[in-house]
Amino acid sequence: MATAARASVRILGVDPGTLRVGYAIIDASPGRAGASMRYLECGVIAAPAKDDVAVRLLSIATDLGAVIDEFSPGQLAIERAFGGKNVHSALTLGQARGALMLLAAQRGLASFEYAPALVKRIVAGHGAATKLDIAERVRLLFDLRTPPRPDAADALAIACCHALSRC
Repeated sequence: MATAARASVRILGVDPGTLRVGYAIIDASPGRAGASMRYLECGVIAAPAKDDVAVRLLSIATDLGAVIDEFSPGQLAIERAFGGKNVHSALTLGQARGALMLLAAQRGLASFEYAPALVKRIVAGHGAATKLDIAERVRLLFDLRTPPRPDAADALAIACCHALSRC
């Protein structure tokens, strides 16, 4: 009995933060040998460090909302928070993740979360990959001339992880 072919999906990958948010847009289609992925765009949204956290989150959400409006992704893949040594940083990152997940829900995107080590393992082959390793790997995966900036490369890796895990 044949199964229905799954359609391609447009994925918004996000590396969250309260000062900088990396984002990436890819299209992914299922295939016999795994997902086929096509790069559309990636970048970094920055907010002024001098602004209050709430103002920065509003600025980031507004700019990411414009990306969503332009590319119409169907799914959000976002990095899961990890327990670091600095509790304040973890809480602030949680605020950013919450704001971005709310934005995605408001725009009708299904959300998926991935641990940093899983993203590294799926994209680079091991969970201890550095930011440079990730940037070079996504450059190779999408045949880019130069590696993306670190936050954008991380977002692209998160989108890839989602595509390779779910397609």
